[in-house]
Amino acid sequence: MLPWKRVLRPLAALLLTAAVAVVPAATTAQAAETAAAPSSGWNDYSCKPSAAHPRPVVLVHGTFANSVDNWLGLAPYLKDRGYCVFSLDYGQLPGVPFFHALGPIDKSAEQLSAYVDKVLAATGAPEADLVGHSQGGMMPRYYLKFLGGAGKVNALVGIAPNNHGTTLSGIANLLPYFPGAEDLLSAATPALAQQVVGSDFMTKLNAGGDTVPGVRYTVIATKYDEVVTPWRTQFLTGPDVKNVLLQDLCAVDISEHALIGITDRIAFHEVANALDPAHARPTTCASVFS
Repeated sequence: MLPWKRVLRPLAALLLTAAVAVVPAATTAQAAETAAAPSSGWNDYSCKPSAAHPRPVVLVHGTFANSVDNWLGLAPYLKDRGYCVFSLDYGQLPGVPFFHALGPIDKSAEQLSAYVDKVLAATGAPEADLVGHSQGGMMPRYYLKFLGGAGKVNALVGIAPNNHGTTLSGIANLLPYFPGAEDLLSAATPALAQQVVGSDFMTKLNAGGDTVPGVRYTVIATKYDEVVTPWRTQFLTGPDVKNVLLQDLCAVDISEHALIGITDRIAFHEVANALDPAHARPTTCASVFS
């Protein structure tokens, strides 16, 4: 018989380590920078949307990330193209600095709701566009579906979003074989447990359809994703949905789960297209230089 009590903690640690491994750790210097100035060129509440880009863009980070580290590439990219760009921290656990999006996802969606209201009030815009990475591409769907967000959001762009639950490359499938492991995971990091395929949260989120009327949805996925697996489960079904596989745009792009949201300018180019489809330009391997 397996020594269950001795195995539980290593299994939980393995799940945590697998998630942490694909998110850049916040260094001491970054932590100081975050405390002093929560962004570089974005989160400017004096920014007023232009006629060309009439909606502010709210960036929603992924699990174990934060409002700065996740967006050091994409936020300046969009800011340089004339967008008013904002990012929030959410899902904080007591005593856990810098690594967020670990608390209950429904509560995180409430934080997003309050933040969108704050951004709309500051900018004077009637609607916002949301761009999220990983959990950040999925959590807003709860806001849209259950918290009245559909009336305040024009578009949701998910980069490697965990829309239908993940097997975490098969690791999550081992949980039933370790009595108490799921309870331990739920108690320590609720958002991780809620993102496992078949969870009560995922069942509720997707019951009755993936989308809500009035919102445009774009999903940008990579076939090399090792965190949200199988990668095809990231795609949505419903009206006003565009599902994009990164390798269909550039076959030699080998970005995995973290890089597609943090550094991949080909994915960034497609985000820009999703935000302004009327002026979209073809995304190719050459988009890395644009």
